[in-house]
Amino acid sequence: MTGFAGKQVLVVGASRAGIGAAIARAFQDAGAEVAITGVEAAPAPEDRDRFAYHQIDVTDAAAVTALAARIPRLDILINGAAITARGEEMAPAFFAKVVDVNLFGTFRMAEAFHPHLAAQGGSLINIASMYAQFGSPKNPAYGASKAAVQQLTKSLAIAWAPDNIRVNAIAPGFIVTEQSARSRTDPTHVANVSARTPLGRWGQPEDIAGTALFLASDHAAFITGACIPVDGGYSVA
Repeated sequence: MTGFAGKQVLVVGASRAGIGAAIARAFQDAGAEVAITGVEAAPAPEDRDRFAYHQIDVTDAAAVTALAARIPRLDILINGAAITARGEEMAPAFFAKVVDVNLFGTFRMAEAFHPHLAAQGGSLINIASMYAQFGSPKNPAYGASKAAVQQLTKSLAIAWAPDNIRVNAIAPGFIVTEQSARSRTDPTHVANVSARTPLGRWGQPEDIAGTALFLASDHAAFITGACIPVDGGYSVA
């Protein structure tokens, strides 16, 4: 997909191999000028010379505000910062941390860049999860936070429509990323996922990137408030 020449894109949570990095590369390949963020001091080695990088903790409201002040223009914001730890999220303190990053972090970034997007008639894309629809005994905080991200997407779509901002979300299924590496050490889990998924495999980060390009493009000019599942059919099986 082309048509993004001159567009300014910020992908939040793209410092490691995964969905954010794949989305950033796809937008750059489509002609956009892309910057990425992460909590780490530097992005993955393969991306260090490719993108402008901003180190930021999305739970730090002052840092988020300062980042928005440093970026003069933005057409497309991809909110993908998230954490999870399979089997550890029943601890109240960690549960709260997951929600702070995944939900409040998403809102902080969206609100900070609202004026930028309004000035450009821009697009906000939040990364939700199929766990917004399913119970997750091993990842309760992640599931709860991502369900809230989906609901936040709907609310912001309505609230920001008068500013000509489209707000949508993507709900990935089981994707091969650094974040899913821990769960993929369980061969039974890996096999069960593939068996239940109609397309018969785990997804790759690049499988999510095309949907992000579509949602940010003029081809999706009449779509707002949507949450598109990209899960190989897992959610309908």
